Amino acid sequence: MRWTYRLVSALLVLTSIIGISFALYLEHVQGLEPCPLCIFQRIGLIGMGLIALVAFIHNPISNGFKRFYALLATLSIGWSVGVASRHVWLQHLPPDKVPSCGPGLDYLVDALPMKAVFQEVLSGSGECAAIDWTFLGQSLPVWSLLYFSLILLVCLWQLFRHYSAAK
Repeated sequence: MRWTYRLVSALLVLTSIIGISFALYLEHVQGLEPCPLCIFQRIGLIGMGLIALVAFIHNPISNGFKRFYALLATLSIGWSVGVASRHVWLQHLPPDKVPSCGPGLDYLVDALPMKAVFQEVLSGSGECAAIDWTFLGQSLPVWSLLYFSLILLVCLWQLFRHYSAAK
């Protein structure tokens, strides 16, 4: 099998769809309410998927465009990796070091400028430190971090690999 740029872009779109579908399943079927950090992780995954979709549809011949799309996808999923890392860190804090729960994301978006919303959400809160779902002894943010990290590796490979003259 030849790992063409277009094929890898399609696989990245598929991983985004799978990840978001699982998140929505957990939210709407299992009843797990996403915390603000979970929502921010979704934003990066959706962004990466949309960028990969554009790359798939465009199917650029130019190495410059290929690298541009790959860079944008890398930055987007890198955001999710960073937020998931912060989430895992918060969950591993001793109980007395966990930040107190703050207002919900809806209120923050309505009441504060966007820069303040980002600062507030990324600082984390007590609700982000709660572990209410595990699989094989690991929390959802740990599994999300692993998933996003694997996608990040594919995006980095797509960014730095050698492209032949053919499509």
